[in-house]
Amino acid sequence: MTAAGDPLDLLTLADVEAARELLTGVVKETPLIPSRPLTEITGVPVWLKCENQQRAGSYKVRGAYTRIARLSEAERSRGVVAASAGNHAQGVALAAGLLGTRATVFMPEGAPLPKVTATKGYGAAVEYAGTSVDDALEAAHDFARSTGAILIHPFDHPDVIAGQGTVACEILEQCPEAATIVTAVGGGGLISGLAVAAKAIRPDIRIVGVQASGAAAYPPSLAAGAPRKLDSCATIADGIAVMRPGDLTFAHVAKLVDEIVTVTDEDLSAALLVLLERHKMVVEPAGAAAVAALLTGAYVPPRSGPAVAILSGGNIDPMLLLRVIEHGLASAGRFLRLAVRCTDRPGQLARLLREIAEQRANIVDVSHSRQSPRLGFGEVEVALSVETRGPAHSSALISALRDAGYRVALLADATP
Repeated sequence: MTAAGDPLDLLTLADVEAARELLTGVVKETPLIPSRPLTEITGVPVWLKCENQQRAGSYKVRGAYTRIARLSEAERSRGVVAASAGNHAQGVALAAGLLGTRATVFMPEGAPLPKVTATKGYGAAVEYAGTSVDDALEAAHDFARSTGAILIHPFDHPDVIAGQGTVACEILEQCPEAATIVTAVGGGGLISGLAVAAKAIRPDIRIVGVQASGAAAYPPSLAAGAPRKLDSCATIADGIAVMRPGDLTFAHVAKLVDEIVTVTDEDLSAALLVLLERHKMVVEPAGAAAVAALLTGAYVPPRSGPAVAILSGGNIDPMLLLRVIEHGLASAGRFLRLAVRCTDRPGQLARLLREIAEQRANIVDVSHSRQSPRLGFGEVEVALSVETRGPAHSSALISALRDAGYRVALLADATP
C-alpha cells in the first residue's frame, strides 16, 4: 500500500523496499553479531542485531526519516511535531535536521535526561506533557491542530512502519537462514515492519514480540480482537512503555506476528547485565527485551535454525544504568543487601567484616545504626552491600554468618 491508501490496509514488501532506497546513505547498516551465551542457553545459534549502534542510538530514525522525507515542501515548511519517551524524539529531531524542517517534541515528565539532552542537541524544541507517552502524544495532537505542524506518529503510520521494516531486510541479507526474529514491542511499529518484510521474503520465518509485563498492552488487545488501553503502565523500559497499540500496528501484529511474550523488569535487568558483561554492549532496558525473553525461556526458539534478537536501542541514563546493574546483580544472586544484628561492643564490626572476608565476598558499602526501635538495648544493626559469585556463594555467606551467631536479614531487592 501507499500512505494514501486505506490506513488499515497492510503494507507490502514493496513499501519496505521503497523506504530502504530512501534511507540509503542516511542510516547505518548495523552489525549482526553472534551471541555465545545465548547460543549455549537456547541450544540454537543466536545473533544480535545491533540497532543500539544506529544513528541517534536506535532504529527509530528509520521510520522518522521515511515519514518526514515523504512530506511535501509545503508540509515541511509548517514544521513537525512528535511525542516520545526519547528514542523517537531523537529520530525525529535528527531526521528533521537532515531534511531542513523544525521539530517540536513532547516528552513525558521524567523522560531520561540524556534522551532529552540529545533531542535538543539535534535541534528540536522539547516540551513536557503528562507522565506517559500516551499523555505526550495527546499533547502533540493538540499542538498539531493548533499550529498546523505535521504529526510524526511514533508507530501508527505506514511510512513509519515501512522505515522500521528495513531492519528485516538487513537481517535476512546478513543471516538468510534465520528461523526466528525476536524484538521488543511498544506500540508495534518495529514488529509490524519486520513482519511485513520478513514474512514476504521468508514465509516460514517466525516473528516474536516481547513486552514488559508492566506495559503489556498487546496480549489483552489480541485476546479482545481490537486495541485496548491499559489502566496503568509501570516498567523500567521507557522505550516500550505504551499503554495502547496503534490501530494500524495492531492490524499487522494480529495478522502477521506469531507470538507475543512478556518479561519482568528483573528479567530486563539481568539481560542488560549479560549484554554488558559478555558482549560489551550498552543497551537500554527496552533494547534488552528480546535477549531477556531468550535468557529466561519466556520464548524458546525452534531448533530449525538461528534466532536473531534485535537490540532496539542503546540510549540509557547513566544513573538508571547504575541502578539496573545493581538490580541485575541482585536478581542473578550476585549482589546482597544485608542487615546484620550484633552486640554493640568494641571489635564486633571488625569481627563481622572478617567473617565476610573469609567467605571471599566483596563488601561494597557498610553502615551501622544504634537508634532503630527494632533493636534491643546493647544491639547494633549493620547494613551491608556485598558482591558475591552467585546464588550458591550468597547462600553460603548467609549460612556462615548465621552459624557465627549473627541475626541476618535480607534487605529489599536482594535475594540469595
